[in-house]
Amino acid sequence: MENYVWELTHALVRAGQHVFVLCEQCHSQTGPAIDVVELGKVPPMPRWLAQLMFSRKITQYTQSVRLDDTVIHSHERSAVHQVTTFHGPPFRNRKKKVLDFLSPRIHAWTYLEKREVCGGQVQAVLPNSSLTGAQLKHFYPAAADRIMEPAYPGVSPSFSAIKSQSDGKTIGFMGREWKRKGLNLAVAIVGRLRLQDPAIKLRVAGCDPAEIKHLFADWQGGYELSGWVEPEDFLAKIDLLIHPARAEPFGMVIAEANAAGIPVIVSDQCGIAPLITDRQGDVIPLENQDRWVTTCQKAMQDKRPVAPLSLSWDDLAEQHIELYRGILSY
Repeated sequence: MENYVWELTHALVRAGQHVFVLCEQCHSQTGPAIDVVELGKVPPMPRWLAQLMFSRKITQYTQSVRLDDTVIHSHERSAVHQVTTFHGPPFRNRKKKVLDFLSPRIHAWTYLEKREVCGGQVQAVLPNSSLTGAQLKHFYPAAADRIMEPAYPGVSPSFSAIKSQSDGKTIGFMGREWKRKGLNLAVAIVGRLRLQDPAIKLRVAGCDPAEIKHLFADWQGGYELSGWVEPEDFLAKIDLLIHPARAEPFGMVIAEANAAGIPVIVSDQCGIAPLITDRQGDVIPLENQDRWVTTCQKAMQDKRPVAPLSLSWDDLAEQHIELYRGILSY
């Protein structure tokens, strides 16, 4: 989410817009025409309480300054925005428990999310995928008319310049939240592929090797646990990306792999899935493991060029500028 905001604000500036950012703390030097207002770090505490305190700071600041001809676009749980980007998944899309009503955390997150989507001042909700948009419409039908078409993240041009350093036999998986993103399924799928071709390897990045080493207890080599690495370095060393996620609001690594010319095999629970055709890879239901195996095997053998999705931050900025102009002229 932070990278989305960084790239979008700089793309808006390239398109001639003036941007000011409200945040707790800025960790990098921004470009020209971006004014950064640091509201200060919230003391360590439960995240839901920190969200409430940060939201209060935003409200206090916006009430202290003039904001004529300004659209407030939030990527957090604020109370004053006209536009919000929802990076998903919705908090309400979770497995409920009997004693949920006793949890102040659940009450707070539910309140913050409903306010973000259904607040009286909200004119547009931008989901990061059609999957997230459909979930929001399900949980907040009263706000359906303000839930817009997806605002897909862009991909840096640097990914298109990646030069392959792989051997043609490496399948990659990347993700910090490895359970949600289906690493155990990826291990099972690649394990079956290795029965047919022991030269195939699985490279895993983005998560702590100590947390996932048990998944490879029955393997005799054939895998690499890289921990955290830069996405460009990871993608340069794989030939196929596998992403059998159980729930993935978008799937940034999928878009980045596509930009690098790498085929992608993903689950139908990924927000990016509607964009993937046989020119980029394939989309497969989670429960059909046989199809995962045969499709990955075919993709490893197929050397056709991958068609780029051409998701750019500049195009995303133009989508936002059109929306902002409509709000300001309303």
